[in-house]
Amino acid sequence: MSKGTIKKVAGPLVVAEGMRDANMFDVVRVSEQRLIGEIIEIHGDQASIQVYEETSGLGPGEPVESTGAPLSVELGPGLIGGIFDGIARPLVEIMEATGTNLKRGIEIPSLNREKKWHFVPTVEAGTMVEAGDIIGTVLETEIVTQKIMIPYGIQGKIVSINEGDYTVTDTVAVLEKADGSTENLTLMQKWPVRIGRPYKQKLSPDKPLVTGQRVIDTLFPIAKGGVAAVPGPFGSGKTVVQHQLAKWAEADIVVYIGCGERGNEMTDVLNEFPELKDPKTGKSLMERTVLIANTSDMPVAAREASIYVGITIAEYFRDMGYSVALMADSTSRWAEALREMSGRLEEMPGEEGYPAYLASRLAQFYERAGRVISLGKDGREGALSAIGAVSPPGGDISEPVSQATLRIVKVFWSLDANLAYRRHFPAINWLTSYSLYNLGKWFNTNVDEKWMDLRARIMKMLNDEAELDEIVKLVGMDALSAPDRLKLEAARSIREDFLHQDAFHEVDTYTDLSKQLLMMELVLHYYDISLEALGKGASIEDLVKLEVRESIGRFKYVALDKIKAEYDNILMRLQKEVDNLLQKEEA
Repeated sequence: MSKGTIKKVAGPLVVAEGMRDANMFDVVRVSEQRLIGEIIEIHGDQASIQVYEETSGLGPGEPVESTGAPLSVELGPGLIGGIFDGIARPLVEIMEATGTNLKRGIEIPSLNREKKWHFVPTVEAGTMVEAGDIIGTVLETEIVTQKIMIPYGIQGKIVSINEGDYTVTDTVAVLEKADGSTENLTLMQKWPVRIGRPYKQKLSPDKPLVTGQRVIDTLFPIAKGGVAAVPGPFGSGKTVVQHQLAKWAEADIVVYIGCGERGNEMTDVLNEFPELKDPKTGKSLMERTVLIANTSDMPVAAREASIYVGITIAEYFRDMGYSVALMADSTSRWAEALREMSGRLEEMPGEEGYPAYLASRLAQFYERAGRVISLGKDGREGALSAIGAVSPPGGDISEPVSQATLRIVKVFWSLDANLAYRRHFPAINWLTSYSLYNLGKWFNTNVDEKWMDLRARIMKMLNDEAELDEIVKLVGMDALSAPDRLKLEAARSIREDFLHQDAFHEVDTYTDLSKQLLMMELVLHYYDISLEALGKGASIEDLVKLEVRESIGRFKYVALDKIKAEYDNILMRLQKEVDNLLQKEEA
């Protein structure tokens, strides 16, 4: 254990001397107050330490002690439903111990040492096991069963294992290694946050993460184990999109990282999530959620730690075979923290003052997502999907964080302030967003063979509308031909009836894939039948004012058990109204 003294203090950066025996990324305790920090640079016997707590009042000569271990997170029963700060300290327990204000230097373990959990073995004494094998289960909440796995790097024979109630530090099983030594296994294991947890095999991202949000699932889907970026200016709905994904995405576990967000936004999350009902089980959403609250007024250095802590917890549940959705809100705040620390270390700045290694740090984070075969003999499949919000100043995505993120992620949901001001939510711009995941085969096989053709027609119509809008602005609507005016009307129907989705409506908040297919078909049927009627002499004014159009618009509010009957009814009325129009024209 290396000991030294403070040489100088510069904000969250402390330079200590006498630290020759310390290693990079060792966790250190600074001063008599035992503030927690991490070594980020070593020159000779001088170590630069980023301190994860307020450093005011520290001065030269105060002691610094290295723990000899990297920043690690405790993984075990007690994580689900927990609210942690950026370095995985439990905020509720801290409040109970010290009151509403965080006290510097407080040491409270992430997992409760007193609480007992009922452990049920799934193997017997004498079983040969290896890293990743499941030896038992603990029912953590009514929704989540935590699987107790053999830690990485350990294999051998189970000598004893017993069912019962244990704390996270009690021995639940004893394992004998090949060399004859024994290892006591507990419900808890530790993992260094900067190192990705190992797996057997990474699988190709060919299954979608179904979210129930039409603009995402139909136009810009994300794969299970995929990565997506949600950039947008203030007020464009980044947090609402992430809340919707947390609630409705096809994920068993949600890890939500509030990385440098404003305190009031994080308070909203902390207040709302326990009240939100999990649609699959009817229980509180918190019963399958881990929250990491690391707000703007907390020390900037802890923002980087919060990102790594969150993804390590997500990987742990992925290794159990769960599908995990990770929300990072927002990576821009983390990048700003990197910029500040880089400036204090006097490193050569890159673009706009960000460090030159910004892109590689972002890539290291996002590459830990994926759909994998976990370690262990049973070949469990788990998925970790990462969705990172980006907050570019003024919504300008040409800035370095947005550009570095775009080079890494495969899905780009571009939030548009103009759409948000027009009350169009989700405010994802269909002209500038994209998804590079090739999921067409899955949709055509599992939903309907027409899916990709319908999607392609809808995208073309939206692109044509943008071009026609330019003409209308220059020379007016009267300059357009009747077919073009009809195309504009159909595109408006796509925008207002299909892409616009009410997050607060009990039916419209989530749309099943089968219903999304029918909604696409309805709008395109209206266009096709009307286009045919135009050729037969019907007037564009009459086709625009068809009564059935209101029913097409309200179809998104129809409950799932009634959609097929309503769909058939609308199609019949549409054909009938158009036929009546044509008869009038002939008369």
